[in-house]
Amino acid sequence: MSFSQIARIVSVSLLVCAGMRGLAQIGGALDGGREFAITCAGCHGTDGSGSAKGPAIATQPKTIARPDEELIRIVRDGVPGKGMPGVKALGDERIAALVRYVRTLQGAKAGSGSDPTHRDNTAMNGAPSGSGSNPTHRDNTAMNGAPSGSGSAPGGSGSAPTASVHSGAPAASAPSGAPKASPGDPTHRSEAAMTAAPGAVTVDVKQSDLNQKEVRENWVSYNGDYSGRRYSAMTDVTPENAAQLTLKWRFHSAGAGGLEVTPVVVAGVMFVTRSNDAWALDARTGKELWHHARVVTEGLIDDASGHINRGVAVLGSRVYMETDNAHLLCLDARTGADIWDVAYATGNKNYGATSAPLIVKDKVLVGTSGGDDGVRGFVAAFDTKTGKEAWRFWTIPAPGEKGSESWPGDMYLHGGGTTWMPGTYDAELNTIYWGTGNPGPDFDGSVRPGDDLYTSSLLALDPDTGKLKWHFQYNPHDLYDYDAVQTPVLVDANFKGRPRKLVVTANRNGFLYILDRTDGTYLASKQFSVSQNWAKGIDEKGRPISNGLIPDEKGVTVCPGYSGATNWYSPSYNPATKMFYFRSLEKCSLFRAKTEKFEEGQAFYSTGAARPPGNTPDAGYLNAFDLNTLDFAWRDQLTGGGQAAAGVMSTAGGLVAFGNDSSGFEVDDAHTGKKLWVFDVKQLVHSSPMSYGVAGRQYFAVTAGDDVFAFGLP
Repeated sequence: MSFSQIARIVSVSLLVCAGMRGLAQIGGALDGGREFAITCAGCHGTDGSGSAKGPAIATQPKTIARPDEELIRIVRDGVPGKGMPGVKALGDERIAALVRYVRTLQGAKAGSGSDPTHRDNTAMNGAPSGSGSNPTHRDNTAMNGAPSGSGSAPGGSGSAPTASVHSGAPAASAPSGAPKASPGDPTHRSEAAMTAAPGAVTVDVKQSDLNQKEVRENWVSYNGDYSGRRYSAMTDVTPENAAQLTLKWRFHSAGAGGLEVTPVVVAGVMFVTRSNDAWALDARTGKELWHHARVVTEGLIDDASGHINRGVAVLGSRVYMETDNAHLLCLDARTGADIWDVAYATGNKNYGATSAPLIVKDKVLVGTSGGDDGVRGFVAAFDTKTGKEAWRFWTIPAPGEKGSESWPGDMYLHGGGTTWMPGTYDAELNTIYWGTGNPGPDFDGSVRPGDDLYTSSLLALDPDTGKLKWHFQYNPHDLYDYDAVQTPVLVDANFKGRPRKLVVTANRNGFLYILDRTDGTYLASKQFSVSQNWAKGIDEKGRPISNGLIPDEKGVTVCPGYSGATNWYSPSYNPATKMFYFRSLEKCSLFRAKTEKFEEGQAFYSTGAARPPGNTPDAGYLNAFDLNTLDFAWRDQLTGGGQAAAGVMSTAGGLVAFGNDSSGFEVDDAHTGKKLWVFDVKQLVHSSPMSYGVAGRQYFAVTAGDDVFAFGLP
């Protein structure tokens, strides 16, 4: 049975979980609560609020809308042939009592005039939630030694946000109705159950909002805006008052994988994801507004088996996200209900997805993971209304196409070049910029001669057609897993006395690159990995001059190592300081290679990487590169017991914020790198932070481990 079949079943029914206590143990009075606790709570939660194993049946609109008779039938008979077992042995009376109890859970969530997605806090921390309290708030005592007080987030009212429309902000009025797909569209799902309930989220994002010139209250996409700068124009928090920042709220999630998501905030509503789940939160209090639950996919390999998800895209009243097995979901932003579901990577079960989508005009763009596992990379665009595919650009040329000489036989089907992080977009040039991953197999170049187009490259694509405008390959014939999916940051600045439209990237290979984004012309590069030894330098056309370090069965030590000198975590450009900020890593690996055949269901590294012998570097850095001087203004070594895969953001207030290597969220002076404030989140940050505003107040948010943290001034 396919994953999509399972998802359709659990979206309309009560999933009976394997491993539940035997039905023979059920007896006694007709206690629906007891029946629910034994039969259903293991998947759906003790209060019906869902888990990684089952949906939130207490708040899911489709489940609430179904009549009692239908729910009784589904619980009793299951769905034959679809993997949903029935529980006839329970008996009609007990099944009816169970369904009646589910209705009480749904009624408790909705309440009289209250937020229908409100959760009882009992199952979370052992204490019932008080009137108007924040149901997702946790006591901060264990985090900073000070109790959180009343147990609700500051200012929490317990109701869904009703944000006013302000300058540059998406309209918060309820949409007039979700657009309908054309009749007969196989991807379309019924929208009858999508009508917003009282107190539901009201979001309406326009294309003009996505193309905002300044990021203030609304962080509308993964990088905040199309430029990828991760720069907030808000100035409430400055070097003078940053030390006063405090934790405002903390939201605890559950599920497979850790949080690597960057929250998206629109009109006071925050959207976050984990594995295949999505949440809408009140951005001021952290209160959960809705939760869309979807079980994780079994049988995935490598990166996909980690069930990582890095966020959503939003347009109109719809939210878009990728799943671990490369489905594109469209959800109702008001309720979290499904609208459509498209499987967009088929023909090789090694595909997965870990990214956040990117919306450009009327299309939602996605990529895949699996570049280490023998898949063929692509960028694909889908109609935001119907989910129909508009175009697809393959990053590995097919036989007869330019660059296909690198891919003999059917190697093009397994050549990697995946697109596992979102790109950026220049509306004036009408161009998408998207990085591609390493070639496959990773370490054995003998089976893929030549440059291996279009792997380890930056692609400039037409968003309307998917046609390639130009490309720049950072790592021709890469042998060290040097992906080029790092954010291509769009910068308008003077370069050597001339105004230029630039694209700036810090690459995994240890060099920072500056290109003219109108045509891909190489302008400059700067080595930032002090220990790098794979290249003698970069020539006048931007091509690396190889040192000829070729992995073999014995192994060769190469710096940067397998983790790269930097990676997917985000950089930031501050137009006020003219500095480009990013985290880097000094580390080396012993790379080995041995020719292996591709096998579906197995990784395709041919062979691998390990810690090299002897004393080699092992340190993380925060870097500030000055675009005026084309040199580093400062470079600070990070201390701590771990190495965080944590991104960077900067602000007009003169700050740079990031996750450090000591399990902390840190704010530094953007001009000097001086540490101003740090908060111990007690777990390494493997995500990129953001900033937003609600009711005139600036917040910072970052995710770590299982939690979303929001900070602000008193």
